Amino acid sequence: MFLDLHQMTVPQKQNWLQYAVAPRPIALASTVNSLGQVNLSPFSFFNLFSSEPPVVIFSPSRRVRDNTTKHTLQNVEEISQVVINICDFDIVQQVSLSSHDYASEVNEFEKAGFTMEKASMVVPPMVKEAKIKLECEVLEIKALGKKGGAGNLVICEVLCMHVDDSILNAEGNMIDPQKIQHVARLGGDWYCWVDQQNLFKINKTPVQPGIGIDALPAYIRQNPSLSGNDLGKLAAVSAIPAIDNNFSYNMIDESQLINHAKSLLEQQKVQEAWQVLLRSEINK
Repeated sequence: MFLDLHQMTVPQKQNWLQYAVAPRPIALASTVNSLGQVNLSPFSFFNLFSSEPPVVIFSPSRRVRDNTTKHTLQNVEEISQVVINICDFDIVQQVSLSSHDYASEVNEFEKAGFTMEKASMVVPPMVKEAKIKLECEVLEIKALGKKGGAGNLVICEVLCMHVDDSILNAEGNMIDPQKIQHVARLGGDWYCWVDQQNLFKINKTPVQPGIGIDALPAYIRQNPSLSGNDLGKLAAVSAIPAIDNNFSYNMIDESQLINHAKSLLEQQKVQEAWQVLLRSEINK
């Protein structure tokens, strides 16, 4: 299917893009206006963009239905500070409730059943129930257009973080992804939930660049039983391993060797998988 976005309505563009560009983390932004009125609203157009300076960006888009702007945008234009509370599974239903279109004088903390907690360095309050809170100074607001659906990039420098001890690793020096059950936005009414069962690791710190799939032996690269992910794992090594004569396996034919190698790759046992594949070529 080919889609020309210039030929689409704004709701159609939004629908296709939000289903395609996903999952998206959710920033629960707490702000305050010059009258001291507090606002709380979630945004899934949000991510981390820099470590030094530490910068996150979220985007309150202009409403498609009537081209009005959201209270969050109006607030950060008046008071250039925001607390970004990170959404997790324990609070996702309350976060969704805070997205309802309440009047400016209505406090979404109360509507969503959240507790306001005084921040350390900024004026807007934090969400006590959130396990991660980022206190931020707004550096810049960049409008991407003036029509309904246009985003407004709120570029924020993170001044400090608050992290609940319950989501730290055993050493207490980092967030444990198995403990913070992140929630992300998909398209329409769909969300996803990151729990222990769908976490996996990819080695991102090789000492030397990987050899690449193009450098894999043809009998491996062209084997229809090995997926792109399988080949990617094998090609991340800095050199094709030598055959280890001490490596033992109990296989009968090449078909079993390949299946065994795939099983090892699923277990992240890349070096063992290489030994099986190298032996499969010898045994031909």
